[in-house]
Amino acid sequence: MEQVVRRVSPQSSFSSLTPPDGGWRAWCVCFSGHLVYMNTWGWVNSFGIFQAYYVDKLNRSVSEISWIGSISVFLLFFVGTLTGRLVDAGYFRYVFVTGILLQVVGVMVTSVGSEYWHFFVAQGVLVGLGHSCVFCPVLAVLSTYFARRRALAMGIAACGSATGGMVFPSLVRQLLPKLGFAWTLRIAGLTQLLTLSLALVFAKPRIKPRGSNPLVDWSAFKDVEYALYVTASFFTCWGVYLAYYFIPAYSQIALDPPLTYTESLDLLMILNGVGIVGRLASSWVADHTGAINVFAPHALAASLLLYFWMLVTDKAGLYAWAVIYGIIAAAIQSLFPTGVSLLTQDLSKIGVRMGMAFTVASFAALTGPPIAGAIIDVEGGYYGAQAFAGSVLAMGGGLLMIAKGKHMRRTGAGWMGKI
Repeated sequence: MEQVVRRVSPQSSFSSLTPPDGGWRAWCVCFSGHLVYMNTWGWVNSFGIFQAYYVDKLNRSVSEISWIGSISVFLLFFVGTLTGRLVDAGYFRYVFVTGILLQVVGVMVTSVGSEYWHFFVAQGVLVGLGHSCVFCPVLAVLSTYFARRRALAMGIAACGSATGGMVFPSLVRQLLPKLGFAWTLRIAGLTQLLTLSLALVFAKPRIKPRGSNPLVDWSAFKDVEYALYVTASFFTCWGVYLAYYFIPAYSQIALDPPLTYTESLDLLMILNGVGIVGRLASSWVADHTGAINVFAPHALAASLLLYFWMLVTDKAGLYAWAVIYGIIAAAIQSLFPTGVSLLTQDLSKIGVRMGMAFTVASFAALTGPPIAGAIIDVEGGYYGAQAFAGSVLAMGGGLLMIAKGKHMRRTGAGWMGKI
C-alpha cells in the first residue's frame, strides 16, 4: 500500500524530495515496512483462526464475532489518516511507540478475556488503534525513499501480510493444543513486541517535519474519475475479506468430510502464504502497465472466484480454490491505494486524497464481514454470503472499468494506455 499518507510540500528543497531509490538505509526501511505489514495485515488476515473459536467459546453468532475483526480494520484505516498528520509534524517515533504499546497490550488483555465485550475492546479496539499508529506512519516514511522502484519496495513490504498470515496461524496451530488459549496469545503478543521494536529501529524518517494538508478536499469528489475510483474501492473492500474471516469455519462445516480445526488453520496459512506471489507480481506489472489496469481485472476475477466457491465441496477443491483466490485477493489489497496517485494531478494533494479513500474504505471493512456473518446466521449456510461478496466485487470491478473509460476520454489514451 503505497502513498497512503504521503504529503509533498512545494516549499521543500529538491534534494530532500528526491528519493535515493535504493541503498542500505532505504532497504532497511523497506524491511521495517515488511515487519509492520506482518503485525497488522498479517494479523488481520489471520482472524479466521479466532472466528470459529470465538463462536464456540462465547456462544455468539457469526456476525457478532465478525465485529471484533472488522472494527480493528476500520480503525486501522480511519484513524490512520489522522496519525499521518502527526508524522508530518515530526512525531513519528512517538506515534509508532504508542502503536506498539496499544497493540501488545490489546493482545495481552485478549489472552485473559472471558466475555464478548472483553474481546471486542481488547482485540478489536485496542489492537486496531495500535495498527493505525504503526501502519500508516511507516508507509509515509517508506514512500519517501523510493520513486522508480516504489511499487517493488511497497510490494516487498506488503509481503509481510503473507508472512504474518503464515506465522500467526502456525503459532496457534502448534501452541493452542499444548499451552491453551491464554499462553498462545501471550506468545503472539511477545512476537509482535519484538518484531515491531525491530521495525522501529530500522524506520528512520528522511523528510524534515512539514505542514499538513487539510483532512478533507471536498473538491476531489467533483473529479468524476476519482469519485468512481473511491466508490469502486469501497465495493472491493466490502467483499474481498470474506474468505480470510470464514474459510476455516466453512471448511469445518460445509465440506464432506469436514476438515479438522488444525487442518483449517493449514488452509488459512495457504490462503495467506500464496499472497506473496500476488503482491509481488501485481506490483511489477503495475509498474509497467498502471495500477488501475491491473486492479480492475483482479477485482472481476475475485468476483468470479467467490461465485465458483459455491461449487467447492471437497478438500482438494477447496485447497486449489484457496491458492488461486489467495493470489488474486492479495493483489487487490496491494493495488487498492496506488491508483489514487494516477488520478491526482496536483501532487500536493495525494496524501489528503489517499486519506479520504482510506476513510471511505474503512466503512466497507467495518461492515462487510458482519453483513456476511449475518447472512450466514440467517441462512444457516454460506451461499448467500458468497453471493454478496462476489456481487459487490463485481460492482467494484465494473466501476473501475468505467473510471478507466473516463480517463481514456479525458486524455485520449487507448485501452492499453498506462493508468
